[in-house]
Amino acid sequence: MRFTPHILYTFLAVAMTASVAAAQQQERPPTPVTVVTVEAQTVTVTSTLPGRVVASGVAEVRPQVNGIIIERLFEEGSKVEEGDVLYRIDPATYEAQVVAAEAAVNQAQVNLDSANRELERMEKLRKSNVASEQSVDTAVTTRDSADAALQVAQAQLLAANIDLDRTTIRAQISGAIGFSLTTQGALVISGQSNPLAVIRKLDPVYVDVAQSAADLIRWKRKGPKAAGANVDTKVKLTLADRTAYDQTGELTAAEPHVDELTGVVTLRLQFSNPDEMLLPGMYVQVEMPQGVIDNAVLVPQEGVSRDRRGNPTAMVVTPDNVVEQRTLEVVSDSGSDWIVSEGVEAGDKVIVEGFQKIAVGAKVAPEERAEDPAQN
Repeated sequence: MRFTPHILYTFLAVAMTASVAAAQQQERPPTPVTVVTVEAQTVTVTSTLPGRVVASGVAEVRPQVNGIIIERLFEEGSKVEEGDVLYRIDPATYEAQVVAAEAAVNQAQVNLDSANRELERMEKLRKSNVASEQSVDTAVTTRDSADAALQVAQAQLLAANIDLDRTTIRAQISGAIGFSLTTQGALVISGQSNPLAVIRKLDPVYVDVAQSAADLIRWKRKGPKAAGANVDTKVKLTLADRTAYDQTGELTAAEPHVDELTGVVTLRLQFSNPDEMLLPGMYVQVEMPQGVIDNAVLVPQEGVSRDRRGNPTAMVVTPDNVVEQRTLEVVSDSGSDWIVSEGVEAGDKVIVEGFQKIAVGAKVAPEERAEDPAQN
């Protein structure tokens, strides 16, 4: 096959252009990228669980005697101390019962004194062989009966005084008292089902959260030290407006029972509540420690993507400044990072910025990201 001069010149021009392009490609400087050098550390894995605030103490105020409410001595929604007077019930009937009980005690005391004198007289006559042994026994029996009657009268007086004291209804615990559920002039009955008011202790408060039994089983099997003694029991709380609560709580108890309907276990946390920011019934979210993982790596979330199969991956710069892709084993999240157990190791440089101009195998110029990205 013969080439004309025109075709030959064309081939030479194309070859020269390709050579120039290749030379330019080889002379192109490495693409700058921003990296984060990851470190291995011990990480506490947490999960966000919903919960409800529960008062640490609840006392329903109920009457212990029957009567008419004649006075309310507290302000609704205020704080009360243990022993504060809340209501007064008309005491007239119970005062009369105390007077009658006192009279019964006096009468029983008189009878006992008389029986004692009679017994002394019978014993003297018996020593003089004037009275019989049976007379002395009868006097002893009369004295013992009078003593027992006195004790019964004293017990009745005590009961009458107790009932009279119960006409003054006092706070059984310190806390915040709600609305009065009765009014002056209302008839109340001992042991009634409806309370007169409710007192709630708000400092500290409990937060009850529900955790899936399946999650507990998974962490006990897979999570190193999960649910063990080394897991931090301190917990953080997020309020309904998504702001963080300034007090740290602590896990105090776990119900040793799985609800048959929901399959969850109830955990109880305790939080200080000096400003009464937390109120019973309030919905909150809790960052609950789930387990501890040794030699875990925190990878910034912006440095992790997904491949076609949905597996988490990261671009890592090798010691030769070449980009390679790693498949990660993500355990959980921690703030703005992913907790990674496999795929990267301490000292690896994970690319977090500059993905658009790089590919696997490309040469790059890594630059460490500042601790505060806002300063860049």
